[in-house]
Amino acid sequence: MKKIIFISFLLLPIYLFAQLGIGIKAGMNFANVSGASSINSSNRSGFLVGVFLAPSGKGVFSSRHELVYSKQGYNFASGNNTGNVNLDYIIIPQLMGINITRFVQIQLGAQMAFLINAKADSTSYGGSMNPYSSVMDYYNKFDYGFAAGVEIHPVSGLLIGARYNISLGKLYKDIQSGQMPSFTAEDAKNNVVQILVGWTFGGQSSKKKQK
Repeated sequence: MKKIIFISFLLLPIYLFAQLGIGIKAGMNFANVSGASSINSSNRSGFLVGVFLAPSGKGVFSSRHELVYSKQGYNFASGNNTGNVNLDYIIIPQLMGINITRFVQIQLGAQMAFLINAKADSTSYGGSMNPYSSVMDYYNKFDYGFAAGVEIHPVSGLLIGARYNISLGKLYKDIQSGQMPSFTAEDAKNNVVQILVGWTFGGQSSKKKQK
């Protein structure tokens, strides 16, 4: 009896691991901001790395829970000032998966994000404040929005995908007139296109092996 309990105790984590479908992913960000015509923003490339849980589901619907580090931002040109803004976020997406086939999945959901670092690089600055004294003070530390994408699962475990993240929260805090540096725009919001690859251990990959 003790041997059975001991073996069951050892096998339980393996069973849970297979059911949860733990995965890793990495990819490229093509980031920009909307609502920022005053600074002529343009795309800036970055990267993402993350982990996720993809519980094995039956039928059309499934779920995805993620924890992602995302490096994003934008380039800008405001008058004679040019430069770039780099933003580092921890993002937590909660997504619903719609399984078109066992090889293709559409993902829709919401996400929240926490800004952990910000840096602005510009040829010159407007306003009466020096942005380098406390760059983070210009930003809202919390962001939220929606995510939508598609993943292809060509072989067991492997995933290839693309996703579009759009924020609903303003990037910058309310800044007093005359104190806005050249890289800011009052209504700027993050939007990011991601191209990614990853691998799932257990969960969906185990399910596909059984088919």
